[in-house]
Amino acid sequence: MRKLALGLALCSTALSSPAFARDNTAYVELGFGPSLAQDFDFQDFSDGETIDVTLKEDYGFDGGVVLGYDYGAFRMEVEGSYREYDHDELSALASDVSVQNPLGKSSAASIMGNALLDLGNDDGIQAFVGGGAGTVYVDQSIGLVGTGDDDNLINGDDWKFAWQALAGLRAPLTDSIDVGLRYRFFNIPEYRIGGSFATPTAETDWSSHSILGTVAFNFGRPAEPVVAPPPTPAPPPPPPPATPPPPPAPVCQQGPYIVFFNWDKSDITPEAATILDNAVSAYANCGMASIILAGHTDTSGSAQYNIGLAERRNASVRDYLTGRGIPGGRISSEAFGETQLRVPTADGVRELQNRRVEVTYGPGSGM
Repeated sequence: MRKLALGLALCSTALSSPAFARDNTAYVELGFGPSLAQDFDFQDFSDGETIDVTLKEDYGFDGGVVLGYDYGAFRMEVEGSYREYDHDELSALASDVSVQNPLGKSSAASIMGNALLDLGNDDGIQAFVGGGAGTVYVDQSIGLVGTGDDDNLINGDDWKFAWQALAGLRAPLTDSIDVGLRYRFFNIPEYRIGGSFATPTAETDWSSHSILGTVAFNFGRPAEPVVAPPPTPAPPPPPPPATPPPPPAPVCQQGPYIVFFNWDKSDITPEAATILDNAVSAYANCGMASIILAGHTDTSGSAQYNIGLAERRNASVRDYLTGRGIPGGRISSEAFGETQLRVPTADGVRELQNRRVEVTYGPGSGM
């Protein structure tokens, strides 16, 4: 069981960690993995038997499906799950008598409501803790091999109350699929079972531990608003047919010239190239003016990551300008990240108007 858990953890940490937001989305999660039940101590038999009987279980399995909704740092789930174990050993506490591999099995099918608290952001591996409660259908049978027929010691099923504690890790595989690990401590408080096929009833409780590998499918993400790029300025009207006046003195158009970027990208788009070409043409009227680049991002990444992204966008604009004849020594830049939003938004929002570099011709324009 420990080897399987370690293997699943290594697979999870090997995943890439793109910046995907899961907030305000519904999801369906599938989980399956090994499970170990603690010993069952049966006592207070209804047929008057006074001995206590201990039942040890083999490793079993646990699996289920979850329907949930992510509110941000808090999640709510409805879960259906099933766990099953074969018997390993049956022994009486008052004697040294034991039976290896008795017949029968223990199983529990549950319907639970869960509440989870996420720890960390959505950009990579995220931990969570929580718990749940609900109802469970318990089915247990213990058979002793007799002469000709199986002599059933306990055989019964019933609906009981159950609760569970949960913890785990998850990480984005794509923008709509997460993978992870989920630990489950499952408990049915003290209950009575048995009574079928003329078997006695007895009192026991249920505790089990499971480690599940999970795959979650996110859906219902709000659509990102589409913002059209700013229009290209209209050409000036033609001059009148009369004798043209002397040409006006050249005027430096200082800007700012604003170019926009795709989400989490720093490459120059065709629309941005058109605006930068206009800026290069206008610089011919600006003499020895300095050029100032101000790089910005939206709020969908961490603050540190966004400073680096703004610097890369400044570098792309610098390379474009120097590649068209503007001296690199006249260009200075500053990365503001998400600190100066053109369109105010909450944290974690992708906004095209905020993913930009502003090009301004500074002191010395027209000299």
